[in-house]
Amino acid sequence: MKVLLANKYLFNNGGAETVLFQERAFLTGSGVEVIDFAMQHERNIESPYSTHFVSRQDYRNGGYLARIRGALALIHSREAVSKLASLIDETRPDLMHCHNVYHQLTPSIVGVAKSRGIPVVLTLHDTKPVCPVHTRALGNQLCSLCLTGGFHHVLTHRCSDGSLAQSATLYLEAVTQQWLGSYEKVDRFIAPSLFMQDSVSRRFSPDRTVLLYNGVDVRNISPRGRDNGYVLYCGRLAPGKGAETLLRAHQAAGCSWPLVIAGTGPLTDDLKSQFARNVQFAGHLSGDTLSTTIAEASVVVVPSEWCENCPMSVLEAMAQGKAIIATRIGGIPELVNDRETGFLFEPGNVDELRTHLECLMGSGELRAQMGAAGRVRVEKHFSLDKHNAELIAVYRSLLPGRTSVVAAAVNGARSP
Repeated sequence: MKVLLANKYLFNNGGAETVLFQERAFLTGSGVEVIDFAMQHERNIESPYSTHFVSRQDYRNGGYLARIRGALALIHSREAVSKLASLIDETRPDLMHCHNVYHQLTPSIVGVAKSRGIPVVLTLHDTKPVCPVHTRALGNQLCSLCLTGGFHHVLTHRCSDGSLAQSATLYLEAVTQQWLGSYEKVDRFIAPSLFMQDSVSRRFSPDRTVLLYNGVDVRNISPRGRDNGYVLYCGRLAPGKGAETLLRAHQAAGCSWPLVIAGTGPLTDDLKSQFARNVQFAGHLSGDTLSTTIAEASVVVVPSEWCENCPMSVLEAMAQGKAIIATRIGGIPELVNDRETGFLFEPGNVDELRTHLECLMGSGELRAQMGAAGRVRVEKHFSLDKHNAELIAVYRSLLPGRTSVVAAAVNGARSP
């Protein structure tokens, strides 16, 4: 079996790429031939298909005309359509699985595969098909205005940072893909949370959407019970991620314990200037350094203020046996059992977060108990083996005439 994996980046740039590379490794290890399609980038891993990748696009920089051209390219990329057509004709994949293809690749590529009789799977890492700004947020409230396809609301409310120009671009992008029927041509949407499944089922037939939680490799993560007395945040320092809420809660608690902030983003300098006492801004961490930082933390906090889907940061921390404090928003409550594997709090509520921090940081026994319960929950419901087996089942449902290699991959996913 040949599977074409499409994602704008072919390097680990965030949660979407973590899932992509997990699935890519599983498929290649199961005898499936993987064909890559991405954007040219110096950080990409090596791929025999890189000559087919689209030119690097950065629609935020450059002069006025360059930004206009970039904006038009994110609506419909003729280059991506042409290069994907050439790649498909050369490699003849059995199935195309899209991850984060918005903007630089554009959903227009779906029609290329469908015109050649190739089924298409799209993993929904965010709500982009039903929300032009992908956050499902209007101010500080959960928004459902565009879920059924009436995208004019993005103009009415200037949803993209209050900018009419940016909002208009996203509106044009949404209605263009609606006119092209790009999402209507997707055979299966993979929703990594019930929250996501419900969001897209308002517009698309529910039988086209499959619930498939992200998975974490519990076989290679062994909790060691280390607890070095610090609170940890792993994520972008950007609006909507809630890092400032955590820093204010830490400050309100008297900065009684060290707080490690692992991440970078546009708010970095501002947060550093406001919050310095007993706070370590560790920058972007990855690989063994990140794993060790999580393993030695006392508590991991995920204070997101917009709708997270199935954040890998939560799953990875639970796999390490860590108690979680996270917001009651999006798909997070599907992962964290309140008062069993951690605590949930209302987004932006500094006092509630402070209370939970004081409770857990005041009791090593409680956080060890919650962390152990989280590990059991991950093993049972969110293991990578379980995810891979269910992924192959999705592929198999779309390839009824090509079952031999698919069956072998299913057996590989289930073997101990």
